[in-house]
Amino acid sequence: MKNFQFYFPTTLKSGFGMARQAGTLLKPYVENKLFVVTDKGVLQSKVLDGFFESLEQVGLSYEVFSEVDPNPSTVVLENAVERLKVSGCDAVIGVGGGSSIDTAKGVVAMATNPGSILDYEGYDKIENAPLPLFAIPTTSGTGSECTASTVFTNKETLFKTVIISPLLFPKIAILDPELTIKLPPSITAATGMDALTHAIESYVSKQASPISQALAIQAIRMISTNIKKAYFVGSDTEARENMLVASFLAGVAFTQSKLGNVHAISHTFGGVFDIPHGIANATLLPYVVKFNLEACPELFRDIAVALGENVTGLSDYDAGNKVVSYICELNKAIGIPSNTEALGVKLDMLPQMIADSMRSGNVLVNPRLTTSEDIKNIIVDAHKGTFS
Repeated sequence: MKNFQFYFPTTLKSGFGMARQAGTLLKPYVENKLFVVTDKGVLQSKVLDGFFESLEQVGLSYEVFSEVDPNPSTVVLENAVERLKVSGCDAVIGVGGGSSIDTAKGVVAMATNPGSILDYEGYDKIENAPLPLFAIPTTSGTGSECTASTVFTNKETLFKTVIISPLLFPKIAILDPELTIKLPPSITAATGMDALTHAIESYVSKQASPISQALAIQAIRMISTNIKKAYFVGSDTEARENMLVASFLAGVAFTQSKLGNVHAISHTFGGVFDIPHGIANATLLPYVVKFNLEACPELFRDIAVALGENVTGLSDYDAGNKVVSYICELNKAIGIPSNTEALGVKLDMLPQMIADSMRSGNVLVNPRLTTSEDIKNIIVDAHKGTFS
């Protein structure tokens, strides 16, 4: 067995209505005022009313920043940090999708560290301890509430910069399926497929360990049995809770293992074309699985079984190939396009997409050795909607 490590300092609080207890959970960590990072859509939906009431019930003062955009930019982050410093807040909570929680991570880091968040690209470069950070996801997909990473788009270069540091783990993550009940089907689909992508890429990563794989394969099982229920019957509280927990499991898994070529490429789609991350992952996923299948067919056999596929009598390769067809059929059922042209990807930007994808550390842990030509072929195949 290869050497590995596992570090996870976040405390999880999970349960229906748990956000209504946030004030009691957070108050011991906040000396002065809490900075709440979210987006306008979540704020206007009123799903956070119980959360805000819980803060008021324990006398916890707060300031709301709701200017988060779908692919967080350095401009928005700088505005948030400036607002934080003026407000006198000394702790931060991200409430919403991955963009809100990622922005909150950037805020706590830049409140105590000099320069730009882009200066900290890569691993473990944040030196000064950030402000206390907490997270409440309102979608079941990104897993940002339990990861040590954050992503920001450089608007000048259109590159999505990844910053990873153990200092970015939230102190407390609160999972409350009540907050996801009213998610529109399209967001349920995109975020659910984001979580499935995390789990699959984590399971086959070169950096995977027995612990991360155990978490990832369980996430795959839970997503496969709950994503359609959450999509077609949004009020199914059990399906919503299972998707939220599965997303968390996948997030813990990939924090340890990193990801792969889907994320290397999808980050460029977000940076260059401003395509939402989850739907970019979902559309790319079957093409990357097909590419990786030769490298570790036995692992994809495991995934096929976790997805509920019957692989009796099949070779590892043929069993693993069922993962490709499963993803294609699932995407179609929940309204995900079968090609990236439909997302707005344009091949005239191919040289930048290739270069930015190869810059990602995720390429290094992808199970199959990947060249620039491979990235090109995957992008072109996904654009056409065909398998080479």
